[in-house]
Amino acid sequence: MSIVLNGRKDISAPPMGWNSWDCYGASVKESEVRANAEYMAKALKEYGWEYIVVDIQWYEPNASSNEYNSGAELVMDEYSRLMPAENRFPSAEGGKGFAPLGDYIHSLGLKFGIHILRGIPRQAVRKNTAIMGTDRRAAEIADIGSICEWNSDMCGVDMSREGAQEYYDSLFELYASWGVDLVKVDDIARPYHPSEVEAIRKAIDKTGRQIVLSLSPGDASLSAAEHLCENANMWRITDDFWDAWEPLRKMFDYCRGWFPYTGEGHFPDCDMLPLGKIGIRSLGGARMTNFTEDEQKLLMSLWCIFRSPLMFGGDMVYNDDFTLSLMQNKELIAIDQRSHAGRELYRKGSEIVWAANGEKGVYYLAQFNIGEAGITAVTPLSYLGIEDRVSAVELWTGEHAEITAENEIVSHVAPHGVCIYKISIL
Repeated sequence: MSIVLNGRKDISAPPMGWNSWDCYGASVKESEVRANAEYMAKALKEYGWEYIVVDIQWYEPNASSNEYNSGAELVMDEYSRLMPAENRFPSAEGGKGFAPLGDYIHSLGLKFGIHILRGIPRQAVRKNTAIMGTDRRAAEIADIGSICEWNSDMCGVDMSREGAQEYYDSLFELYASWGVDLVKVDDIARPYHPSEVEAIRKAIDKTGRQIVLSLSPGDASLSAAEHLCENANMWRITDDFWDAWEPLRKMFDYCRGWFPYTGEGHFPDCDMLPLGKIGIRSLGGARMTNFTEDEQKLLMSLWCIFRSPLMFGGDMVYNDDFTLSLMQNKELIAIDQRSHAGRELYRKGSEIVWAANGEKGVYYLAQFNIGEAGITAVTPLSYLGIEDRVSAVELWTGEHAEITAENEIVSHVAPHGVCIYKISIL
């Protein structure tokens, strides 16, 4: 199945990076961001990992966990724009904003991202503060009936009102001046707010800077797929994803619905990778991921063959050897970054099989087992359109596949496990 869309072309591959939410919730500090950037530059940049993303509430001085403080006083400039809390991000002192942190991340050869919530601060509406580029003020553009269900900081912007586009333009002009390379906009994909999505897209384009646009939360509606492809670079297809088996099993259903909409510049997003050390000041408490090693391999294999963005959630400073091996598997990452036509081939009981195409003469095959007992998976290569003899290497073990005389790949797949192959025509 393939759907041709006039989607975005501004990035060629799914973004890969780190996001602070899974480990630090709403409370990440500059020292923690810098430590993860330094780790990425040293251990992971050569494998394609490059974005360092500061998640929600960076403008709230008293944020301390994954919980939101209702009615919290936020740091804001005179133009209704939120600014980094200097007690958490000391390099922002004196109105510098995130520019010094962005410069530091760029000096490591990496890219810098931030999270924002859709709309304008309610604090700005109460104070009726100014908006750059217009004589309209915050209360005049606010849609006070359009509010986030789970965070009290913002209300929507009524895009029919004079000054509304100028507000979004001023935000992204500021972010561009900070050197921001990715903006994750929350409370915009579910429910979907197309007019504000379009306003943000226009604002980004006006900056002249390439800024990846990521939309949350999920699950986004398939009915909005074409609009998403035209305006965003990535969007969440699921609600917040954590380290439990049932949401991971369900991800196969989301991916089956969304794989036709993956293409250059637009990538449906399975959400972050809750791997390594998570929950330090976030949901569930400090722990190494609850996923087993087999489940972690299954997760990484599905994200890659589906071509989801890869945003690592653990504090990388605490990575063990196994976690690092997940992030340094070059052949697996190549599927995520350079394959095409990723698709589900079939389901049979607890066996789910995906395939993708690589460069000329190269194919990929993933045999997943979502059941509670081991299985023997047998996949005819004719299902991939292959009639020639091949060689196939399993990308987690490096072992050569068992290929029958009938040109079938046979694998013994552990419960909650995967065998994923790079197949080359002989």
